[in-house]
Amino acid sequence: MTHEFEVRKEVTLDATPDQVWAAIATGPGIDAWYMGRSELEPGVGGTGRLTLGRQTEESTVTSWEPQRRLAYQTPENPDGTFMAIEYRIEERDGGRAVLRLVHSGFLGDDWETEYEAMTIGWDMYLGKLAEYLTYFPGRTAKVVFAVRPQAPSRERTWEALKKEFGLPGEVTEGDAAQLAIAGLPPIEGVVDFQGLPDALGVRTEDGMYRFIHSGPKRGNVIILGHHVFAEDADEKETERAWQSWLANLSIA
Repeated sequence: MTHEFEVRKEVTLDATPDQVWAAIATGPGIDAWYMGRSELEPGVGGTGRLTLGRQTEESTVTSWEPQRRLAYQTPENPDGTFMAIEYRIEERDGGRAVLRLVHSGFLGDDWETEYEAMTIGWDMYLGKLAEYLTYFPGRTAKVVFAVRPQAPSRERTWEALKKEFGLPGEVTEGDAAQLAIAGLPPIEGVVDFQGLPDALGVRTEDGMYRFIHSGPKRGNVIILGHHVFAEDADEKETERAWQSWLANLSIA
């Protein structure tokens, strides 16, 4: 049985409509803040591709109005499920813009868990988009995606991660965070997203780092979704180092 859903979000951005469009309607722009790796062919009928690990999901562009409106939709599955995303951009005074998102479609039997994850996820990703346009506008990111399936509980995972970063028991945005990863420069920054017990974000001078725990209903998976803007960073080596760190993270 399918269940219709709709998620609506809105965010005010310190960026022009041109800058916002580049961030949502081009592969390199999307890769600077969204999950996985993306490709997007311009124009109505163009194909979008989102790759997470070894899985690629395709969609078709259904609306293409540069600096104003973008929409795309995945194919309908045999069970009738599909997803559609629409962005609308409105210019504001002072070189700012408002981005409105509508994520809709039909979900399957586990729709409540998926809907909750999407609602939380969009808060994190739109927040990351705002950070990108504020601190790293126009820069190209190296994308890091790493997972640890069947991980310990949220409580144990976050305690371990807070210890790794030198964070206090009660984390607040603005807390200093430091982490050493073998083979990579030291991570030194601040907490810029506090979405516990679902997600935690850290921003440095050269990157945005996101740590996600899916929770028991979604398999207790730890997911890393980082965007590294350092020009000398090697994407494959950086991802390999983070995957190794995650796999070997000691969670008591």
